[in-house]
Amino acid sequence: MRPVSLILLVAVLFAGFSSLFVVEEGERAIVKRFGVIQKNSEGETQVYEPGLRFKVPLLDQVFTLNARILTLDAEADRFVTSEQKDLMVDSYVKWRITDFGKFYLATQGNQLLAESLLQSKINNGLRSEFGSRTIREIVSGSRDELQQEALRATRTDAAELGIEVVDVRVKQINLPREVSEFIYDRMRAQREAVARAHRSEGQEKAEVIRAGADARATVILAEAERKSRTLRGEGDGAAAKIYADTYGQNPEFYALLRSLDAYKASFRSKDDVLVISPDSEFFQFMNSKVR
Repeated sequence: MRPVSLILLVAVLFAGFSSLFVVEEGERAIVKRFGVIQKNSEGETQVYEPGLRFKVPLLDQVFTLNARILTLDAEADRFVTSEQKDLMVDSYVKWRITDFGKFYLATQGNQLLAESLLQSKINNGLRSEFGSRTIREIVSGSRDELQQEALRATRTDAAELGIEVVDVRVKQINLPREVSEFIYDRMRAQREAVARAHRSEGQEKAEVIRAGADARATVILAEAERKSRTLRGEGDGAAAKIYADTYGQNPEFYALLRSLDAYKASFRSKDDVLVISPDSEFFQFMNSKVR
């Protein structure tokens, strides 16, 4: 094969392959020629569906865009209610490209830029809705209405970017951190005050119960002491009567026992000195003759 023929064959193959491009499932493609987006016969942007497509080699530039429903889940932002109260709102947006030509012209096909512009428009819609409601209205059940109003307000603005906003959802509504900490501190102080009041009341009741118990214990002990003394007196009286009846049967023997007890008590210690006349009545049983 001649070199010229080989070059022509390579050129034809290159031109053939360069004229083909593939659009993947879930994508759409637009073509720019000399920097101008190509139009169809109706004057609208020519959008290529998934499949094998043709273009003019070296002249056409193909740009693929995501045609799926996408989720924009940005960080929580601060919004102000009609009462001038701050709220931290965490939301997300479902969106997709509907006008690929307008989208490309507005964002140069950059999805991050599109999401940044869309987030700004979403926040403006939410800010308007939050600003027309109180915290009670937002929390007590009008969140669905708020979301629907924000969705309607955002769709018109998003259409300027060639975007359709499918849904707007508010995930969480929280107070700002500094406000939450202040509220928690105040709640903690209130709970501690209530706890102190309960403890004080409990201590007061404990003192009353303790005083009542001590009073009852004193009364019980006094009554027990009275009864014990009464019983002891009755016992002593009964014992004395028994002794009297017993010793009354033999007075002389009783006198002897009493004298022996006296002798025992008197001579218990060797250090004691007792000066008594031998014929004293104290020694009457020692001096008497045993019969």
